[in-house]
Amino acid sequence: MECNAAMSSLSTKTARYGSWKSPITSELIVAQSITLSEVWLDGGYVYWLEGRPQEQGRCVVVRAGADSQPTDVTPPPYNARTRVHEYGGGSWTVHNGTVYFSNFADGRLYRQVPGVSEPRPLTPEPPARGRQWRYADGVIDQRRSRWIGVREDHTVDGEPVNAIVAVDLGDGGGSGHVLASGHDFYASPRLSPDGRWLAWLAWDHPNMPWNGTRLYLGEVAQNGAISKFEQIAGGATESIFQPEWSPDGAQIILVSDRSGWWNLYSLDLATRALRALAPMAAEFGLPQWLLGMSTYAFAGPKQIVCTYSQGGLGFIGVLNLANETLTPVAAPFTEFGSMRAAGDRAVLRAGAPDHPAGIVTLDLASGRHSVLKKATDILDRADLHLGDYLTRVESVEFPTSGGETAFGLFYSPRNPDYARGAQERPPLLVKCHGGPTSAASSTLNLGVQYWTSRGIAVLDVNYRGSTGFGRAYRDRLQLNWGVIDVDDCVAGARFLAAQRRVDGKRCVISGGSAGGYTTLAALTFRDFFQGGASYYGVSDIAALARDTHKFESRYLDWLIGPYPQEEARYRERSPLYHADRLAKPVIFFQGEEDAVVPPNQAESMVEALRRKGNPVGYFLFSGEQHGFRKAGNIQRCLDAELAFYAIEVFRTGLTF
Repeated sequence: MECNAAMSSLSTKTARYGSWKSPITSELIVAQSITLSEVWLDGGYVYWLEGRPQEQGRCVVVRAGADSQPTDVTPPPYNARTRVHEYGGGSWTVHNGTVYFSNFADGRLYRQVPGVSEPRPLTPEPPARGRQWRYADGVIDQRRSRWIGVREDHTVDGEPVNAIVAVDLGDGGGSGHVLASGHDFYASPRLSPDGRWLAWLAWDHPNMPWNGTRLYLGEVAQNGAISKFEQIAGGATESIFQPEWSPDGAQIILVSDRSGWWNLYSLDLATRALRALAPMAAEFGLPQWLLGMSTYAFAGPKQIVCTYSQGGLGFIGVLNLANETLTPVAAPFTEFGSMRAAGDRAVLRAGAPDHPAGIVTLDLASGRHSVLKKATDILDRADLHLGDYLTRVESVEFPTSGGETAFGLFYSPRNPDYARGAQERPPLLVKCHGGPTSAASSTLNLGVQYWTSRGIAVLDVNYRGSTGFGRAYRDRLQLNWGVIDVDDCVAGARFLAAQRRVDGKRCVISGGSAGGYTTLAALTFRDFFQGGASYYGVSDIAALARDTHKFESRYLDWLIGPYPQEEARYRERSPLYHADRLAKPVIFFQGEEDAVVPPNQAESMVEALRRKGNPVGYFLFSGEQHGFRKAGNIQRCLDAELAFYAIEVFRTGLTF
């Protein structure tokens, strides 16, 4: 043992933080990684959706049986992805072995029997380029042989029109028969077990679904139309999430934040009484950036298996409906999603700081779990020993402006090949999540380990406005975007520097979308960070208010104030109009087809910074939208951001 320790000591090298070489390369990350989402159970099979950067970001429906290897269901070139609300989600469903999915290229609904035939379109070709009908979040109405779901109509002039529609499963079906319309947005159409009732969510501008949604109940007439309907829960200031029917059809279970926390409730259909189920200071719901999200499921008629978060970390439990007690289930995971169940078997997406995201089956009786598919198998490669290079995540809480508290996930540098200097402290990369109503993920992210294994610490900030800490924390961002989120990113970095855990003179900041805006605002309006990276971030808030997609077109009313009435405030908080104050190096990454934050947002800022001689980099990727899905582009972004910091900020040399 003493000999081995001595050999290990001799093999380590001394080098500056940020210059360490690492086996966790960008090429290795994208070559081995996929995204996993949208789990379904049907006929003894488990289905899920895989996003594959190696196939230009194609999304593939995959199926696995109890004793079979996973096999692809949707063949190339079909891409099971939808752009409803631009962010998509709920792109497919399965019923009695038949898969129904939305195809990204043409927006059409398709039907496919696995292993029997090629996909067959159920809806018409779009009438013109860029004039699609888009479909999502569907269920199958077996009695009437139709698909019921959300349709977003882009064939009309002006703002697209959203509705709940029914699409005939036979030949010659049109673009859909409208069942519910009149609201700006719709989600979660759910049929009662006997097919007589349809429940759904709706909301209107300027609300986002986490601000306020309405739950409706409609009676389905003999001809399939909704004969009458009524609002049964929710409102402009109450967010309802994931309504589901009980197996006997007597209740609707839902998640509501009426208490200040997204908790589970039971709505009795006979009395319309709403009753809290195991209320607690925890979040059982999520912000509906994507359609088709699921945090709970019935596991038999008398119990619900559910996931919830506290303090930024996730948990799983079983709710006994007979006595309304919640029993935690021990599992080595801290983040969950896409929950489905049948009897004592639950299937979901799960991950942890030391576990990549995976499709996991869980036996509720024994607590045993197994992993059907991992987002990456790279840690299983014995020749790489990558587990030795992974750092642990630490939940941190720190003081911020206004005498309040903010949160984050901290990752310290780790690399067994290098010895840490006694005096030097590591540089810090502060990451800002998007949304801004979202949250930092605790699931293993090799993109984070890419930095920490090179000697760069990472702080993923859950700034005020983030999800997972109750509605009051979420609502603190109202009219304060660009102020308190920036305060929290600076405060988190200063907190770690004061603890001598990072070098306060070598701190950079990076974020995507709304996180890109926070990045640019921090670099422009605060003199703390030494550089940063904006991924499809906002530089001109007023331009975004004038030129963005329908889903978020009024979100800024809540974040900043109504436009153009508050035009002065928009200008005051837009980095573009204060580019003369930004004197730090910045690199920009942008998708050419981004409809959420158009390329002119990045290009205007790049031009302004170049005019003043600021160190600036700009990458524009063709074929990419809001968020990058192609392996080569993801790899290029990681390496370019690192190289930019190494040259312009850290002065350490390249460490690929």
